[in-house]
Amino acid sequence: MEIQEKLKKIVQTLDSKKAEGIEVLGIRDLTVLADYFVIANGTSTTHTKTLAEEVEYQLSQAGVKPTRTEGHNGSNWIVIDYSDIIVHVFYKETRDFYQLERLWADGEHVDIDELIK
Repeated sequence: MEIQEKLKKIVQTLDSKKAEGIEVLGIRDLTVLADYFVIANGTSTTHTKTLAEEVEYQLSQAGVKPTRTEGHNGSNWIVIDYSDIIVHVFYKETRDFYQLERLWADGEHVDIDELIK
């Protein structure tokens, strides 16, 4: 699956499950970690866990498995690493505390409206 298809699938899945504050940051020029960060939050720890599980499920149906996942135990911050895309699913208060968007402010903000269509 091409990176843009994968990015679109991730954003559409998060949107379909009512994730809040979905943001996509292009970071390929800033780090070797990945090409994109996808950041979103749930309204509760249960919602946060559901969002992360649905992303993993939908991508696995397309034959894409994460290289690593972290955080399923606490459900405050779940990270799903697809090598070229790293998905961060937060509980709202945890997202407000860490402010990843501020830390990676030099990244390219991608318009998700094009991905949700």
